[in-house]
Amino acid sequence: MTNEELVKTVCPILNDNSWKYYFTPRAIEVGKSLGLKGMEFYVAGRGGSLGNCEGSVVAAAFGYFNPVIITAAWNLATAKQPARVIGDAHYEVAAHLGREKLSNMPGLAEFASAMEKVFNATDADGFALFAAFKSMPLAEDVPARAMQLAASLREFRGSAHLVAIRAVGLTSKQAHYVKRPNDVKGFGWGEGDAPVIDDHVRALMVEAEKLTDALCIPAYSVLDESERQALVAGVKAFESALA
Repeated sequence: MTNEELVKTVCPILNDNSWKYYFTPRAIEVGKSLGLKGMEFYVAGRGGSLGNCEGSVVAAAFGYFNPVIITAAWNLATAKQPARVIGDAHYEVAAHLGREKLSNMPGLAEFASAMEKVFNATDADGFALFAAFKSMPLAEDVPARAMQLAASLREFRGSAHLVAIRAVGLTSKQAHYVKRPNDVKGFGWGEGDAPVIDDHVRALMVEAEKLTDALCIPAYSVLDESERQALVAGVKAFESALA
């Protein structure tokens, strides 16, 4: 399996599934215990490892969202609890989902080992949100650790994608309207916010996706063939376990 094939197989599945701890009953429960509403816990939880910073910094690290709603949720949340406390609690919610859903997953140990090898091989320079995730300690038990690694590798590609978007000359708002036109309202954009999306923008988005993969490949290239097979089989089992 080539590096390109590996990234094109694994990354979409991680992207579509590794966020699934965000709004679980456990997430709602933990958020409430901190005095936070759902969006407040999501924003300050996912961004909490960035530490004590302005909401505009978090919005820039997230991309895609209307910065106004990210800044508002961040300010409300961090007025109640320190950012790091919220971030740690959010990462522990990921661990909880791993223990709940992945404990009986076939090939779990090999899947987690392969992810961790990629995780350790990543270069976080320029990838602010991923670098923040990488600074957090991983859980000791394998199911929890696997979920946290999957969440972190999702942020790795997401951070790389924001860099790629800007490198080809697009904004993250343009990218969002190309990739997720049906989700823009949920990300805080109104009817008057829509950018012009034409064939040129769509072509640039194709280039951005290629560049994103290229930025991720060095980390994934450290895996040998057996580890690649374990990662591919594991990510499919991971998707099934979280379904």
